[in-house]
Amino acid sequence: MSSDFEAEIPMRALLAGARRKQPEFIELLRRLVESESPSDDKAAVDGCVELAVARARELGGRMKLHRQREFGDVLEMRFGPRTKAGTEKPILLLGHLDTVWPLGTLKTMPFRISEGKIWGPGTLDMKAGVAMALTAIELLSEVERLKQEVVLLLNSDEEVGSPVSRPITERIAAECATVYVLEPAQGLAFKTARKGTGNWRIEVKGVAAHAGVDFLKGASAVVELARIVEKVSGWTDLKRGLTVSVGLVGGGSKTNVIPAEAWAEVDVRIARKGDGARIERKFVALKAQDKRCSLVVTGGINRPPMERTPGTVQLYREAKRRAAELGFVLDEAATGGASDGNFTSALGIPTLDGMGAVGEGAHARHESILVEHVAARTALLAGLLAK
Repeated sequence: MSSDFEAEIPMRALLAGARRKQPEFIELLRRLVESESPSDDKAAVDGCVELAVARARELGGRMKLHRQREFGDVLEMRFGPRTKAGTEKPILLLGHLDTVWPLGTLKTMPFRISEGKIWGPGTLDMKAGVAMALTAIELLSEVERLKQEVVLLLNSDEEVGSPVSRPITERIAAECATVYVLEPAQGLAFKTARKGTGNWRIEVKGVAAHAGVDFLKGASAVVELARIVEKVSGWTDLKRGLTVSVGLVGGGSKTNVIPAEAWAEVDVRIARKGDGARIERKFVALKAQDKRCSLVVTGGINRPPMERTPGTVQLYREAKRRAAELGFVLDEAATGGASDGNFTSALGIPTLDGMGAVGEGAHARHESILVEHVAARTALLAGLLAK
């Protein structure tokens, strides 16, 4: 009998352990949720980071804070044996502690448990995933089955595009064999593909004039912008998974003035990495049809797509096998939303996403997780870490 087979821990044993630890999970989640952590408030995010540090210390974690000035500090925690030359590379658990919710949200969205759900700002996206990861690590540590180094990286700026944490994520991921992303599930499914994202701003400058007296002397920035909106919207190609959505527009000053200024903000989603450069070239090539108008176009692709690679499929199939041992069917899904897993997948590192909680209402006032799925999914995560 091989040592690998001997090392495989029964999934039902992990499930029993996860159920036993569910009260501790809920208490940790309560503390994390009640430590509000909007992305734009460094002190608040750092306060939530300290809670994670304290819990990791109890589990024997080795901590490193990547200190930041504008955003909260990025927390790197390592568990299990230190990786040595010639041994297996670490596993990266990837998450974030910042949320979209401003300070004071708890007054109208308190942490509460009712109707089989846990409610509150940041429960689903994604403090439950963080608590699940720490619980899974604790389960394996207690029975000395954490045989491979595990890195738990918690970013502080994911909800605003990861401007400071991206290079940290990419550097640590490059040292790892596998990345598991603790974002919420897609329904009940793990995510094997995500679209990449891009944002552009288009500013048009025209010529102001009196709309009645000097109509012909004016060059309408709004009219020019309307042409551009129609043009860029036509770049959508649903068969390729490419969408271009003009979400915000503005312009003009008064109804009796030919508008001299107008602007639009555009959201772009791509399913294929190669489409990123192609769509960027299209935005660069935009020109005004009315020569009296001028354009300023800024922006670009922020996150590359997480494509369904063979490495990711292999991770999913292993997870599906272990889920079957726990008594449930694990499906896979693709989503139009992005995460920090997009960065790691683009580096060629097998990445599996959506491994956090099951629930609904991310970024909405009914944000919540389903308690009934917590233990099984925590056990599944532990089983994958113990492979």
